[in-house]
Amino acid sequence: MDNTDIHNETSAHTAHKLREKASGVSSELIVLTAHVVSSLYSPFYLPVVAFVVLFLFSYLNMLPMQTKVILTLIVYFFTILLPHVAIYCYRKLNGWTRHQMSRRERRYVPYVLSIVSYGALLYLLYGIHMPRFALGVIGGALVIQVVCAIVNNFIKISTHAAASGGVVGALIAFSFIFAFDPTWWVCLTTLLCGMVCSARLILRQHTYAEIGWGVLVGVVSGFVSILLI
Repeated sequence: MDNTDIHNETSAHTAHKLREKASGVSSELIVLTAHVVSSLYSPFYLPVVAFVVLFLFSYLNMLPMQTKVILTLIVYFFTILLPHVAIYCYRKLNGWTRHQMSRRERRYVPYVLSIVSYGALLYLLYGIHMPRFALGVIGGALVIQVVCAIVNNFIKISTHAAASGGVVGALIAFSFIFAFDPTWWVCLTTLLCGMVCSARLILRQHTYAEIGWGVLVGVVSGFVSILLI
């Protein structure tokens, strides 16, 4: 083998190593992005985001700023802080990691904790006479939790997919209530829903069936809850 052959072989080997390294970096970036999307679009955050949107774009924007801040903090407490603390304590008492607790048969207690918290918030908001469409946001989130808990008997349904689908369904329902064209907003929320579902698949947290059922439950629950509550 002459020097030219040796040089070509070395170059090919180096190129192969560089491709492997680039592929590894790309895979790590994709997984990191999936983690970020999954975390930012957590089901627990959506009620708070929904109330902020209502305070900005509905007649609730006429409320005093202090009242809007207090209501947002109340929603934050019951939909994010309280469920997270309760689920964290439950997980630590059992010595489970997040991945271990995500097993289907171990998801019932977290569901119950979330359902109780959301139910308490709905009762509180009803007691202070919040508008029906605002109650529908929490009611829709509660219905999604209850349906997911029931379906969990048969399949490990994706709550991320259900929550993101619920946003699409709720948005369509709000377009009927406030009589506006939801086309662009539906496109945006559908895109976000697809991103979340893709992230859960990339992270291997769910199968296609679990994602599909989650989206279906979310869209139907979100739409019906806003219109009927």
